[in-house]
Amino acid sequence: LKQYRGIATRYDKLAESFLGGIYLAATLIWLN
Repeated sequence: LKQYRGIATRYDKLAESFLGGIYLAATLIWLN
Protein backbone atom coordinates (compact mmCIF):
# COMPACT_ATOMS: atom_id res chain seq x y z
CA LEU A 1 0.00 0.00 0.00
CA LYS A 2 2.87 2.33 0.82
CA GLN A 3 4.48 1.65 -2.56
CA TYR A 4 1.19 2.29 -4.33
CA ARG A 5 0.79 5.62 -2.54
CA GLY A 6 4.26 6.68 -3.68
CA ILE A 7 3.47 5.73 -7.28
CA ALA A 8 0.14 7.60 -7.14
CA THR A 9 1.86 10.71 -5.76
CA ARG A 10 4.51 10.53 -8.48
CA TYR A 11 1.80 10.14 -11.12
CA ASP A 12 -0.08 13.16 -9.75
CA LYS A 13 3.07 15.29 -9.96
CA LEU A 14 3.72 14.07 -13.51
CA ALA A 15 0.16 14.83 -14.62
CA GLU A 16 0.32 18.23 -12.94
CA SER A 17 3.56 19.22 -14.70
CA PHE A 18 2.20 17.81 -17.98
CA LEU A 19 -0.93 19.99 -17.73
CA GLY A 20 1.24 22.95 -16.75
CA GLY A 21 3.33 22.43 -19.88
CA ILE A 22 0.22 22.31 -22.06
CA TYR A 23 -1.14 25.52 -20.53
CA LEU A 24 2.23 27.22 -20.94
CA ALA A 25 2.49 26.22 -24.61
CA ALA A 26 -1.12 27.29 -25.26
CA THR A 27 -0.48 30.66 -23.61
CA LEU A 28 2.67 31.24 -25.66
CA ILE A 29 0.83 30.35 -28.88
CA TRP A 30 -2.09 32.60 -27.90
CA LEU A 31 0.23 35.52 -27.12
CA ASN A 32 1.98 35.15 -30.45
